[in-house]
Amino acid sequence: MKREDVKTKHGEGMHFDTHVIANPANTHEWIILFKKEAGRSYFLVNDNEEIESFGRLDELIHELRELGIKSAEVHF
Repeated sequence: MKREDVKTKHGEGMHFDTHVIANPANTHEWIILFKKEAGRSYFLVNDNEEIESFGRLDELIHELRELGIKSAEVHF
């Protein structure tokens, strides 16, 4: 899900269970996973539909705040 979509859906009152997980392709990076009802899940992706990854958790937390996300579960 692209940033704009996350912001729009969040603004419309849609809530996600937000998870921060290690990137399976590079365990030194972190990715954001949004879970909705009915078992649907979405990764945060860029404009090229590539999964966004973050080398540092503080960068990822800043991104979550920019998206309006107030809490997330971290899996390591």
